[in-house]
Amino acid sequence: MAGSGERARHWRYAELPGVDLLRARYIRKTFVRHTHESFVIAAIADGVEVFHHRGADQYAGAGALALVNPDTPHTGRAGVPEGWRYGAVYPSPAVVAEIAAETTVIRGTPGFARPVVDDPYTVGLVHQVLRAADEGNALAADTLLRVVVTRLLRLNGGTLPQREVRTAGAQVAARAREVLEGRMAEPPSLETLALGLDSSPFALLRAFRDLYGMPPHTWLTDARVREARRLLDAGVSPAEAAVAVGFTDQPHLNRHFTRIVGVPPGAYQRERKNVQDARQGSA
Repeated sequence: MAGSGERARHWRYAELPGVDLLRARYIRKTFVRHTHESFVIAAIADGVEVFHHRGADQYAGAGALALVNPDTPHTGRAGVPEGWRYGAVYPSPAVVAEIAAETTVIRGTPGFARPVVDDPYTVGLVHQVLRAADEGNALAADTLLRVVVTRLLRLNGGTLPQREVRTAGAQVAARAREVLEGRMAEPPSLETLALGLDSSPFALLRAFRDLYGMPPHTWLTDARVREARRLLDAGVSPAEAAVAVGFTDQPHLNRHFTRIVGVPPGAYQRERKNVQDARQGSA
């Protein structure tokens, strides 16, 4: 990827369904506030990553893991001048729930309690998962991933609280999200959105931020990138995906996609195509 000394690969391994993989070194890279539909298990090999999470900056250095639950807003940046090098696995909630049900006593929706855990042993295991995926060793990749998730849930697991939507403000925010999801390519202004929900702009802004951890316009950009990922996975070109989700052109998609996913949409799609080609070749 572009950037002196920076590199990243975001890919999937056909034998690990429901899991995204990342290996990267970033120096000046800054991840804007965003969420993931999956869990984030990021194993820091060198340097320090700083990420804003639930109202505070969290620091993950070499030998530590940065852990983020699904749909949890967070950022990311270097904590030292030399940046940080890490490997990450992004298991889906279904994958984590399956492992938790088999190997832990957690009831309800499983998740991580603390966002940073110092555990060099598990950091090494995460990098072994990535190495096994690179080498096409399905048995090792699957086994090691299950060991990673089980160990972290036992060390730092619990039941995730359900998102509270009972208050009047939360209900308005949830309805606003539904409107934005339905009008992703042509969203209304904040004032129009609020009026349509019998609210005021500032009341809606406050309620939306309280419920989703970010204002509506930031949430919309995040949602557009998520939808662009699904379109790219389906084979839609980056230029077509950009227009479909509401970006004015492909350069706008490129900028926002890279600031959230960590790689440009073209590189992201090429890796997906490689997985599909490999799957078809082995059929």
